[in-house]
Amino acid sequence: MIPVSNSRRDILLASVSTMAAIAVPASLAVHRHAAPVARTTYGHVRGATDSGIAAFKGIRYGADTRPRRFMAPLRPKRWSGIHDALAYGPSCPQARATEKSSEDCLFLNVWTPALRDGGKRAVMVYIHGGAYATGSGSANIYDGVNLCKRGNVVVVTLNHRLNAFGYLYLATLGGAEFADSGNAGQLDLVLALEWIRDNIAEFGGDPDRVMVFGQSGGGAKIATMMAMPVAKGLFHRAATMSGQQITASGPLHATQRSETYLAALGVSKSNLDAIKEVPTDKLVEALGTPDPIIGSGSVYFGPVLDERTLTRHPFYPDAPAQSAGIPMMIGNTHDETRAFITDDWAYKLTWDELPARLAADMRVDILPSLVIDKYKAWFPGVSPSELFFLATTAARSWRAAIIEAELRAQAGTPAFAYQMDWASPLGKRRAQHMIDIPLAFDNTDKEGAITGNGEGARAMASIVSEAFIAFAMTGDPNHKDFPLWKPYTLPKRETMVFDRPPHLENDPRGEQRRLFEKVPFVQQGT
Repeated sequence: MIPVSNSRRDILLASVSTMAAIAVPASLAVHRHAAPVARTTYGHVRGATDSGIAAFKGIRYGADTRPRRFMAPLRPKRWSGIHDALAYGPSCPQARATEKSSEDCLFLNVWTPALRDGGKRAVMVYIHGGAYATGSGSANIYDGVNLCKRGNVVVVTLNHRLNAFGYLYLATLGGAEFADSGNAGQLDLVLALEWIRDNIAEFGGDPDRVMVFGQSGGGAKIATMMAMPVAKGLFHRAATMSGQQITASGPLHATQRSETYLAALGVSKSNLDAIKEVPTDKLVEALGTPDPIIGSGSVYFGPVLDERTLTRHPFYPDAPAQSAGIPMMIGNTHDETRAFITDDWAYKLTWDELPARLAADMRVDILPSLVIDKYKAWFPGVSPSELFFLATTAARSWRAAIIEAELRAQAGTPAFAYQMDWASPLGKRRAQHMIDIPLAFDNTDKEGAITGNGEGARAMASIVSEAFIAFAMTGDPNHKDFPLWKPYTLPKRETMVFDRPPHLENDPRGEQRRLFEKVPFVQQGT
């Protein structure tokens, strides 16, 4: 169907596009010199060709959120003519923004080997990290060209609402109008997945073979969606990379955070409508308000147990039954906290300083002296700094991954667990948080890849990206030239250790796991 247009030129352009979709063989549509044009449910979009891959950047999947702040997203209006999809859309406004941002941020990006060829390719949808507060789908290391070429898959990245714009819980303060405010960012993700369901066949993808994968906050968003009824059926495999969500924010704590944020803005609870008119930059500035629950750091915004979009905690008290049939991959890196704690003092710790530093950074209530004694026994000759990073990773960054894997195993729907041990040759952060992103995307050659692009990095990228591609295609990460990867079961706790060579290991770091099992895990922010 040709979009209606008041411009004869637009009608002719749309007609040419439609005829091309019918007359031009799909195999030629993305390899010829002319820019590829795709037809979405909302209008035609023009992309570009990059190394033989059709790339569409900045496709609108939702309407501008500015007129409906803190409300559920709306689908975009249909457009006439052909819209260029040649540049990434703006990210959600955020602190320390490094790219263009706007409240009009509901855009996604698609890379595909071919249009309209009935290829039914697996679709790999990446959800970016940033702890619900920052980030976008536009980073160089998320570029989809290499994955498309390696695996003959379709790759999608996206932007959605973050921080207060996506998770400011106003339902108890403002009533029905703001009923969806605490999970608006999650509902953006649902809208994006609905767009993929309705449009991805045009881009050579299979709407019944959609994998969501995400690192850090992206993985947490995925874990949350696995418990959201409105997301049911929209994705068919899930991979979380150093990002889990055991519990959401409770409504009482979320309301307390909202009250603190409103006070910082000077917005009265009795005149809540005033927040609709606060300038965007002031909303961003107030994000630095100290969190009233945690007692330090910026105010936390994340998914809320609002009894509407989210009626149970993502992985408490058990794995969500609605997602039992979805194959899952759960991963972490060996040295997670080397990415978070980067100050020089962490690499110059003395034994006298270590107990206080552990008490502040493990985020669990356990005697530091006990932890130190245990690690000294396990790792003779360990330095204070090495002990610090090992213990903080095990206590605060690895715990949730283990909990999710064990809950899936207990439910009889075991996930595939991995541990990234391969260490970057760049700097001293080893197998830090985020190191698996360029490896999964096969993007060690991109600017910003913390792996470098040496022979070792390229070899690891081949191993890891092939596993992710196999998982997207079949729900099983096993592939040729790879040791047998068994799902995580109890009591064996089978875990694929990504290193050179990769190998399956039962219960790696088991002694550390057992130590921290003694104390409850409390998700930061909840």
